[in-house]
Amino acid sequence: MATLSERADALEYEMSMELERRVAERRPIRSALYVSGIYDPASERHDLFEALADGKTFLMGPDPRIPAMPEKPTLMDFFRMRFGNIQHVMQSARLAMKNGLDEKVVLACLLHDISVTGFISGDHGYWGAMMVEPYVDEEVSWAIRAHQILRFFPDPTVGYEYPEAYIKYFGPDFTPEPYVHEAYARLKDHKYYMTGRLICLNDYYAFDPDIKVDLEEFEDLIGRNFRQPAEGLGFDHSPVAHIWRTISMPTRAL
Repeated sequence: MATLSERADALEYEMSMELERRVAERRPIRSALYVSGIYDPASERHDLFEALADGKTFLMGPDPRIPAMPEKPTLMDFFRMRFGNIQHVMQSARLAMKNGLDEKVVLACLLHDISVTGFISGDHGYWGAMMVEPYVDEEVSWAIRAHQILRFFPDPTVGYEYPEAYIKYFGPDFTPEPYVHEAYARLKDHKYYMTGRLICLNDYYAFDPDIKVDLEEFEDLIGRNFRQPAEGLGFDHSPVAHIWRTISMPTRAL
């Protein structure tokens, strides 16, 4: 049975997907782990051993069913060709920009859910922070990790209330798991606390189906604040390169 935090992650994922479906002239959802047909139980697929008996081989490179990535892929390439349901994070980043917040906060808002959009939804703040840690200021990755915890705890000093949707979906008596409370006790007095909290403030209110944001709005910001490896994401031998390779080639056998 899913934990309450996992259910909260699933709720926000569904809200992002619903937003993507409703945005006018939306782009196709191409999240690398949810490419149409690859993980569809109803699709016609031969048993792997039967396929091998027929002389076929396992896929050990890019999947021909999804767009080919450049030789040295950039963050923008992943947004365009591998991440799905990106309207939410772009709305969040635009809202932060509109509110006059620092570029670090805007970037953190743009990247705060990229684990969900391209890799995995459970513990998405931790995974997302890990994905970008070698390439961004430590304040940005810290805030991305922290927002997963902070979203459960109101902060009246900045006008952040406990999300009403959580009450609706999980009931008035819902409380996160002990590890969430333990993490919050460590995070609430951290020097970067407010950056994480600002993600929450520009996160839960960025699900407007009548707004369409273009990725190009953030190209310069990414250029100034994201340390793009010359070898391309996934090929720079960083501690997280394997995650980017997995997103790039999600059906590679080994």
